[in-house]
Amino acid sequence: MIKKEIFIGFLIGLLATCAGVFLYSTLFLNPDLMESLKIAQSNNRLGSVIALGAILNFLPFFVFLKKNKIYRARGVIIFTILIGILIALINFNVIGPIL
Repeated sequence: MIKKEIFIGFLIGLLATCAGVFLYSTLFLNPDLMESLKIAQSNNRLGSVIALGAILNFLPFFVFLKKNKIYRARGVIIFTILIGILIALINFNVIGPIL
């Protein structure tokens, strides 16, 4: 039961980050998502775009805390930490071209 709740929070963190990246890229960059991500990667800004998209994880995290869904909030935090590690790897050029 606990693992299921953490997994649900993890998935919601993934969806919130994807929605944030989509919103940021369509509102402030090119309306074509893949093209804007390729441009961000070629300009070494892909980590920044992902980080700005991950800001949207605050919303489900605090909603889960307010509703006392601690394990779902923990899943969102776990996903956010993994995104932070991914961004660090992208920025230090440990991971090659993704797209």
